[in-house]
Amino acid sequence: MSSLMSSHRSWLDRLGIRNKPWLVLGSAPDPTILPSMSKSHARIDINNSGRTAAALGFGRAALTIRARKKTWEEHRELDTRALLWIHERHPLTLRLKVLFRPHRHVGSIAKVTPWEREELIAQVASTQLKGIGSLNKVTNGVFAVCYGLALGVPEIVIAGVSLSKVGHSYDQLQRRRRQVDEDAYVLERLKEHPAVFTTEADLAAETGLRLWAAPISATANTPD
Repeated sequence: MSSLMSSHRSWLDRLGIRNKPWLVLGSAPDPTILPSMSKSHARIDINNSGRTAAALGFGRAALTIRARKKTWEEHRELDTRALLWIHERHPLTLRLKVLFRPHRHVGSIAKVTPWEREELIAQVASTQLKGIGSLNKVTNGVFAVCYGLALGVPEIVIAGVSLSKVGHSYDQLQRRRRQVDEDAYVLERLKEHPAVFTTEADLAAETGLRLWAAPISATANTPD
């Protein structure tokens, strides 16, 4: 894992986002995002949440984290500076795969294997998920938080992640949320971490995470 973390630190440094605050955007309905965050934070889209970001008028994602089996048809205009794909294949092979997927722009590509994903979560959260929930693994939104923490990101703000809302922000299918118990378990273990916040009042109430507040400089009016 040490060599993996070293290579990913270098990758995020090249992207210029490792030392910048992150906004992790999940796909729960009605995400809470302040417009100022588009300048203050690097937006990390989870799976197809970039479709919601585009609908809200936000630009290209700094990074998109995708599951191997997540369909690209739900977001045919994927627009991201970098892609972290949870996959077994080499990044060069993944680049070829992207050529045959619908998208607008996909920049640099890196990958973590499913095993590496679970090991990283276990290290950051200091726990194993065996026996927790039905799948024994968290969603990619919670993985993104653990990934950022492992690599030294100074602040991670979670938006569009919920333990109770039904459906997804980018469609009206009202699909049931999965891995709720697993997400709750890990987020509760991270609630005291000084770098982790959320903009979602319901998630804060359910997990004990601190609500993020914009710095005064980001909300104050410019003096005459």
